[in-house]
Amino acid sequence: MNVSDHQAFAAETNYYIQATSAPSTERALVLKQDDTFGVFDYYGDIHAAARAEEGIFHRGTRFLSCLKLGLLESRPLLLSSSVRRDNILLAVDLTNPDIFSNGILLLPRGTLHIYRSQFLWQETFYVSLRVRNFALAPVEISFTLEFGADYADIFEVRGPKREHRGVLREPRLRNRSREVVLEYEGLDGLVRRTVLRSSPVAQVMLPSSLHFSLQLPPKEERALEFNFSFESNNQISAPADYVHGLAAASASESSDKVPSVINSSNEQFDTWLDRSRADLNMLLTAGPYGVYPYAGVPWFSTPFGRDGIITALECLWIAPAMARGVLSYLAATQATEVSPERDAEPGKILHERRDGEMAASGEIPFGRYYGSVDSTPLFLMLAGSYYRRTADLAYIESLWPNIELASNWMDQYGDSDGDGFIEYFHQTSEGLTNQGWKGSEQSIFHANGRLAEGAIALSEVQGYAYRAKLSVAEIAEALGRQNIAQRKRAEAQKLRENFERVFWCESIGSYALALDGEKRQCAVRSSNAGQCLYSGIAREAHASAVAEQLNSDSFFTGWGIRTIAGTEMRYNPMSYHNGSVWPHDNALIAAGFARYRLTQLAAKIMGGFFEASAMLDLNRLPELFCGFPRRAGKGPTLYPVACSPQAWAAGAAFLLLQSSIGLAIDATKKRIVLTHPVLPDFLEHVRVRNIRVGGASVDLMFFRSGNTVAVTVERRSGELEVLVVN
Repeated sequence: MNVSDHQAFAAETNYYIQATSAPSTERALVLKQDDTFGVFDYYGDIHAAARAEEGIFHRGTRFLSCLKLGLLESRPLLLSSSVRRDNILLAVDLTNPDIFSNGILLLPRGTLHIYRSQFLWQETFYVSLRVRNFALAPVEISFTLEFGADYADIFEVRGPKREHRGVLREPRLRNRSREVVLEYEGLDGLVRRTVLRSSPVAQVMLPSSLHFSLQLPPKEERALEFNFSFESNNQISAPADYVHGLAAASASESSDKVPSVINSSNEQFDTWLDRSRADLNMLLTAGPYGVYPYAGVPWFSTPFGRDGIITALECLWIAPAMARGVLSYLAATQATEVSPERDAEPGKILHERRDGEMAASGEIPFGRYYGSVDSTPLFLMLAGSYYRRTADLAYIESLWPNIELASNWMDQYGDSDGDGFIEYFHQTSEGLTNQGWKGSEQSIFHANGRLAEGAIALSEVQGYAYRAKLSVAEIAEALGRQNIAQRKRAEAQKLRENFERVFWCESIGSYALALDGEKRQCAVRSSNAGQCLYSGIAREAHASAVAEQLNSDSFFTGWGIRTIAGTEMRYNPMSYHNGSVWPHDNALIAAGFARYRLTQLAAKIMGGFFEASAMLDLNRLPELFCGFPRRAGKGPTLYPVACSPQAWAAGAAFLLLQSSIGLAIDATKKRIVLTHPVLPDFLEHVRVRNIRVGGASVDLMFFRSGNTVAVTVERRSGELEVLVVN
């Protein structure tokens, strides 16, 4: 490292997600319900001392850091475990090991079957054990359940040590020794409490363990049930029993926030889409403004502006209600004043919100933090896209004050030097240095590897700003504000012209990654240029050149497109942003290809990620994976601390399919347009059911016909035009 690298890394370590040992060879099993999520091992246990991210977290704090099931002072044998396809229930099949006493086999392995199931519902964690004796004689068996809570903030779990913590109180029994209470009083003044109950009540109930002795007649079954409620201050929980809790959780998820409307000729492809849909439905979190896709488990299970917007854009064609929830929440949390310690300015859209103790006590600036240069133009892009998708003018009109504020932020604060480009420069040393989607400290650099300094203008952000101005123009025109519409279209055209003149870099045959504070190009071949196609700011000739480059071996790994080319100075396939492969980045690039009628390339990217999903646990695309070239018979190389599931990685599947079939919906014109639709070789047909556009709906079938893809309308209800353009 050079000196600037050392300085950058020193600043970054405040929020760096540490990986101090090799990741476990077994996958983590994840549950999430609204503001609570759990990370478990194969057994359904929690052992945070062995794997830091394990635990049950509620509103940014770990309320359960230890959970271990014991059988006769040993661990049961694992038969199998998985999370149900709808992500509600974690199910584990266990049995007893061979149990000896003084060299005599007392209980042969496989005598007992232990079915363990657990789920989250309304701030409570439920566990059920059903124990069946398959022996021909009675069996007496003892169980223990160890538990503990460290009340670590999620930022503590990520690595940094705190100078001071609150008071971790001694566990206690209450309610006539029917409940165990674990308690912590934080520096924010909040008392956090985990309350454990069991049915039946344990024979021995200690502050850190429960002990049971079961008499099991031949072929009979006994059940043990537990619930852990997560309380704050004097909140009193009254959890349902296991059966009613599970029924309520299942009924809630069956509402299909992201509906199941797609099936194809390829069962494995359908499995990938089903997994992506289930992950999105798990990450969607209900609130007063609708549903919001929390960014990812474990590190980002909270609202992020950029992530929420991009996820909503990825799914807009099949789930427009998500976009409405995102727009409503971000409008409600839009900055209204200058606050340097939060990187906030009037009209700016949220970067992230945190609820944990460290945010509440001011140890980190992320309670409400606005250090994102792209959330604001992306918000305007989503508003325009939502209007076009739904024609819901009344709702968009209710957002107009927020749209105006965001648009004014772009002109006044986003472009503080008046050169026509949106730049960022962090106002607080406690915040993020790089404020685009590639937010790690060493992600914006020059061709010689030197880090960019000063106010930085990212290439893709100018594209977002271009599309945002066109979106404001479209909305303003619909609302009868013709002067604003004309002005914004003129601004967009001027921005596009200036962008081409300043950002195109002939020496690399692509758009520069960024401009630094001295307006010098960062002449680096990057995936950011591909996102310039997504926004439509790129000229046709330059779009073709960028697309060709992104599909070369220096970028395309066989699974997807790297964040930077393998020829660049800082290329490292194991880095977070300098050579890795991100599904959402690829999905936006594929949508850019489709915008320029390059749907064949969009289908190629979809094919790479489909094949990657087939080789990943649960067919789940993680936040990112390493950018090594694809090797025969081997799946993608995993990144050690990637979130999985991740909202915009799950949403990528749907935008990739939309881009491949060239689908665009314009509810204002009651029209669906399919431009040069393409199906990759592994798909003979794809059926999309019940696409709703206003009061109309349609079922479409895409199928291979010679060298082209034919489209048939299988069902149509209401006034809706379907056009195919080849």
